[in-house]
Amino acid sequence: MSPHPWPYATAPDAAPPLDADRLILWLARHQWRTLLGGVLFGVPWMLSIALVPAAIGKAVDDGLVARDPRALVTWAAAIMGLGLVSAVTTNGRHWFAVRNWLISSFRTAVVTERAVRRAGPAVTRQMPAGEVVTSFASDFWRMGEVFDVTARLAGAIVSFIVVSAILLRGSVLLGVIMLVGGPLLLASLALVVRPLHRRQQAQREEAGQLTALGADTVAGLRVLRGIGGEDTFLARYAAQSERVRLAGVRLSPVQATLDAAQVLLPGIFVVVVTGIGAHLAVGGEITPGQLVAFYGYTAFLTMPLRTATEFVDKLTRTRVAARRIVKILAIEPDHAPAGRTSGDLLVDGGTPVVDVSADLVDPASGVVVVPGQFTALVSADPEDTAQIAQRLGRLLPGRHGVRWGEVDLDDLPIDRVRSLVVVSGADPHLFSGPVRDALGGADDAAREVAVHVASASDAIDSLDGGLDGELEERGRALSGGQRQRLALARAVLRDPEVLVLVEPTSAVDAHTEARIAQRLAARRAGRTTVVVTASPLLLDTADTVLFVQDGAATATGRHRDLLRTHPAYRDVVLRGED
Repeated sequence: MSPHPWPYATAPDAAPPLDADRLILWLARHQWRTLLGGVLFGVPWMLSIALVPAAIGKAVDDGLVARDPRALVTWAAAIMGLGLVSAVTTNGRHWFAVRNWLISSFRTAVVTERAVRRAGPAVTRQMPAGEVVTSFASDFWRMGEVFDVTARLAGAIVSFIVVSAILLRGSVLLGVIMLVGGPLLLASLALVVRPLHRRQQAQREEAGQLTALGADTVAGLRVLRGIGGEDTFLARYAAQSERVRLAGVRLSPVQATLDAAQVLLPGIFVVVVTGIGAHLAVGGEITPGQLVAFYGYTAFLTMPLRTATEFVDKLTRTRVAARRIVKILAIEPDHAPAGRTSGDLLVDGGTPVVDVSADLVDPASGVVVVPGQFTALVSADPEDTAQIAQRLGRLLPGRHGVRWGEVDLDDLPIDRVRSLVVVSGADPHLFSGPVRDALGGADDAAREVAVHVASASDAIDSLDGGLDGELEERGRALSGGQRQRLALARAVLRDPEVLVLVEPTSAVDAHTEARIAQRLAARRAGRTTVVVTASPLLLDTADTVLFVQDGAATATGRHRDLLRTHPAYRDVVLRGED
C-alpha cells in the first residue's frame, strides 16, 4: 500500500528549476501521463462536437433535399452517435482536467513546503511571513489553472484544423479565412497579455504586502494594545488596502479587454463566415446543407477560440504565481549541506561522529560548556549571550567554528545538530492544537514530569480538557508566564544531549522561578544544560557561571563566589542593588 493517500501529490527528489516558465514545464514533465490522458479525451470530445454540423448538413442534402428516408435516418443516427461520444468523452476529459489541476497544485505545495523546511529561519529573514502565507493560500491553486485547460486546448487546436480543412473543401475562400484569420486574431491578444501580466504582478505584490502587514500585526497585537498603537496600525492597513484596490482598478480594464475578446473574436468569425456562406449559397456555389453546416461551424468555433483566449489568460495568471513561488524556492538555507571533515571521526556517508562527553566550545566568545554540568551565561547585554546560545545550537547563518570535542559543529548535518542540541529561545512559539501534541513526547507520564519541572500545571488546568485541551494560535488565551512555562516543558520533554534555554523564567514570579530552578537542576542532573539568564535563583543552582563582557567570557566560577569577587558581575545580577 502506498505510504501516501494520493501518490501524485508527492514531488520527485530532483529540485524544480528556479525560473517561472521552467517551473511550469517541470510540473508538466512530471505529470505527462495525466496530461496525455486529458488530451486523449479532450480531442475526441471537441471533434465529436465539431463534426455535428457536417452530419446535419449531410442530413439536409442527402435526406431532406434528396427525399431519401434511409439517408436521413443514417445521418440522424450519426448525429446521435456523435452526441454519445461527446457525452462519454466529456466526463473523461473533465476528470483528467480536475486531476491535472490538483496534481500540479499539490506538487507545487509539496516542493515549496520542502523548500521552506530546508531554508528554515532564512525564509522569514528574506521574505515577510505574510508573503509566504499568501503563496500557500492562493498561488498554488493558480499553478493548476493552466493544466486544467490543456485537454480542452488540445481539442480546440485539432478541431480548428479539421473544421478549416472541411471548409477548404467546401469553399477555398472560407477555408483561407479560417486558417489565416483565426491565428491572426489570437496573435492580437499579445497586445493585451503583456500589460495584463504586469498589472497582475503589481496587484499580487500589493496584496502580498497587505497580508504581510496583517500577519505582522496579529503577531504583535498585545504590544500594539499595550502602547496604544491600534490607530497607527489601522491607518497603515487602510493605506495598503487602498493601494491593493487601486492596483485592482488598474488591472480591471485590461482583464475586461481579454474577457471581452473571448466573445468578440468568435463573434467576428460568426458574422464573417455566415455572411460569406449565405452569399455563396445564394449564388449557388454551395448547397443548402453546406450553408447549414457552415453556420454550425461558426457557432462551434466560439468554443476553440474562447478556449484559446482562456488558455492565454490562465497561463498569464500561472506565470505570475510561479514567479512568487520561485522566490521561495530560491531562498538558500543558513547552513549548506554538511561535507566530509579532514579527521578520521567519520561514519558511513561522511557524517562526523560526535563524542557527547567532550566539551562544547564557542571560540568567538571563549565559552566552554563542560559536559554533564548546569552552565549559566550572564551578560550586561543580553544580546551577547543570546547570540552565544544561537551559535551553540547552530541557529545563525554561516560558519562560526563551534566545536564539540574534535568535531566542527558546522560539519554535522543540520538534522543531527537539531537532535543533539535543543535551543529554546526567549520568545518561543506555541502552535495551535491539543496541548498533548504541542508538548510532544511519547507518553503522558513523561509529559506530566516535564510539566512538573516547568511548574506549568496551572496552564494545563486552565484549559478545558487538560492535555486534551485546545491551544489557540500562539497560546494567546494563556498568560505570558504560562506560555513560557509550557515552552519550557516542551524543551525539557525533548531531553537532548545539550539543552540551551534563553531567559526561560523571565515572565514568572519569584516563587515559581525558585521551584523551576530546583526542579530543572534535578531533572537535568548529569546532562549538559546551558541557561542564559541573570536571575539569581537560577544562577544559584548552576554548577558553573560564565560572565560575558563585550561578547567574550571574562570570568568563570560559582554564582556566590562571583558575587563576592567580581563587582561587574554583581552589578549585572543585583541590578546595582547592595
